[in-house]
Amino acid sequence: MNAISPSIILEVDAGVATITLNRPEVLNALDEGMLTALQATIEPLGRNRAVKVVVLRGAGDAFMAGGDINLFNKCMKLPPGERYSHFSAAAARVAAITLSLRQLPQPVIASVHGACAGYGFSLVLACDLAIAAENTVFTMAYCQLGVSPDGGGTWFLPRVVGMKRAFEIATLSEKFDAREAERKGLLNRIVPPDGLREATDSLARRLATGPATALARTKALLNAAFGATLDQHLTREGDAFAECSLTHDFREGVDAFLNKRRPVFTGE
Repeated sequence: MNAISPSIILEVDAGVATITLNRPEVLNALDEGMLTALQATIEPLGRNRAVKVVVLRGAGDAFMAGGDINLFNKCMKLPPGERYSHFSAAAARVAAITLSLRQLPQPVIASVHGACAGYGFSLVLACDLAIAAENTVFTMAYCQLGVSPDGGGTWFLPRVVGMKRAFEIATLSEKFDAREAERKGLLNRIVPPDGLREATDSLARRLATGPATALARTKALLNAAFGATLDQHLTREGDAFAECSLTHDFREGVDAFLNKRRPVFTGE
């Protein structure tokens, strides 16, 4: 276990890097310390070849309840110009975290329970997979505070649920449970609260023992899908396939298929 800061804990075991948001006394609300530590934790993972998958979770009773409202309140005392500069800079740092998550070559799993609101919601959207406990409660919450979403929430949401549902979720700030989140396409799996850790570990191990280059190229292709023409994307797919064909894992996958056995991927 490596405590990056009091608010972020990083654990790496058997190829799985688990990042724990660790401000349980305030439902892991985001403050400047957590913001700094989270970015410092995520960015180096992309260069760590020993890390095959990343898990993002929250300590205590919640995943993340959004930004720290008490800090927001303190900023109300700032003159308008200073307030604008403060929140503009904070939003840029939040955006950098979202970009870092998407740019990681490794799959990223959100393991969610309890409250998932505001930037916590945006973080889940930014992850590649999301597994949630049945007791999770979701809300974007931003408009309820009189502010618009950040962290990529309004970019991911319409792509996942469609424009009209996205508008409803983002503007009405209604709460909904894990079952509804699954129906909307926001979650991959729902499990009982006491089974969340085991289910997350099982999914993470499955990815960690997968073909690392193929997974990374697949993630990159999916990231690029909405910003390319079909012709451009077909070319990217061909390049990625050819690159994967040079790996040991490709030879292993073909041999395992022909010999009717389970492949043993090494990430090479």
